[in-house]
Amino acid sequence: MTIPARYLAVLRLLAALLTIVAVTATFLSTAERSTVNPFNFFGFFTIQSNLLAAAVLAGTGALCLIGRRPPPWLDLARAATTAYMIVVGVVYNTLLTNVTGGVALPWANTVLHVVMPVYCLVDWLLVADRGPQPWRSLWLVLVYPVLWTTVVLLRGATDGWVPYPFLSPTTGYGTVFVYVLLIAVAFVAAGAVVFGLSRLRLITVPNAADAPAGARSRG
Repeated sequence: MTIPARYLAVLRLLAALLTIVAVTATFLSTAERSTVNPFNFFGFFTIQSNLLAAAVLAGTGALCLIGRRPPPWLDLARAATTAYMIVVGVVYNTLLTNVTGGVALPWANTVLHVVMPVYCLVDWLLVADRGPQPWRSLWLVLVYPVLWTTVVLLRGATDGWVPYPFLSPTTGYGTVFVYVLLIAVAFVAAGAVVFGLSRLRLITVPNAADAPAGARSRG
């Protein structure tokens, strides 16, 4: 099955735009109730990973519009952000749905924790404008989460701020360490799923290079 590139481009650009709108609305809603510390607001993995996913979707969507395939590094970035969004969706909907506080914008929370994780997974699963990801590159999926976790643990030990209660040093570093290991396993598992799915080619996307020479010259 083949999907016109312009349709896919529109879907991805709309998903990226929806994410930006949801993050902006969340920021403004928070600012209405209290002074916003940007280091805290943008310190949440949910916010960061959604913005990264939006950037990747916008990039691949733009390439679709001009009939080009994403380069290998962008394929890898899309694989990584898809894995991050899977973890965001699973962690939020299993551990954080009953946590009080946060922003009273149900629609924005749904976009960031449900809609985008599902869209990223479905897009990666169905749309084969990406090459099979080499298993030797799977470790790269962990680079960003490791950096993020390191910063969070340093902040928790210094100024006491943590984005999620299960990473708070007040619960004991033994407990935090267990959660960090579980999260690392979750990212590896999500990355392995994403890398495995990259072998599937359910919906293809034609580009300029796929067209016959005569058709390209007439276009």
